[in-house]
Amino acid sequence: MERSIADELYCDLLNVSNIHLDPRSNVDGAVHNSHDSDGDELWYDDGALPYETEKVEKAFDMEREWQRRREQFHTIGYRDGLVAGKEASAQEGFNIGFKESVFVGQAWGLVRGVTSAWVCLPDGVKEGLVETEEKRNKLRQLHESVRGISATDALRLFHDHLNNNLMEHGENAETGSNTGDLRAQCSGANVIEHYVREFNLLLVQCSAMDVHLE
Repeated sequence: MERSIADELYCDLLNVSNIHLDPRSNVDGAVHNSHDSDGDELWYDDGALPYETEKVEKAFDMEREWQRRREQFHTIGYRDGLVAGKEASAQEGFNIGFKESVFVGQAWGLVRGVTSAWVCLPDGVKEGLVETEEKRNKLRQLHESVRGISATDALRLFHDHLNNNLMEHGENAETGSNTGDLRAQCSGANVIEHYVREFNLLLVQCSAMDVHLE
């Protein structure tokens, strides 16, 4: 009986000593419990963070898409505005240029066409249309002078003439000018106008040549 009681007391003392001498088991248990607790917290965080992150990313994507579309439509509108402005300016410039040049261009074309056709006629027909040798020589010289001016040269001469008129008057040509004003602008000391006037004088002297300049 006494031995069994002693054995029990010895076992109890041994167990107590093992608890105090082996703290690793307590630490491991604490770590294990801590890990379990962290796992619970991480599980909670993992369940909440994706939702919040998705909302932020969605808002960011929407803002980025809005900025992209805004820049895209802004660029398209700016480009369309420039194109429309250029087209309007080009059309207005064409209208002004056409009104200022159409009369001189028509007269210049008649001078070139009539003189070129006349020099190709037989001598007998030339004499029937232009009575005197002096007038025939003038018409032949006029043809040679006109033929020496190309279409590009004629356009350049007319352009220079308009610029000189604008500098002299100190004002630009008006879009709403009437026919008389345009004819006045086209007149002056200009090479093309000089040949046109010379041709008109020859037509007056040669009544057999029926040419309508108007």
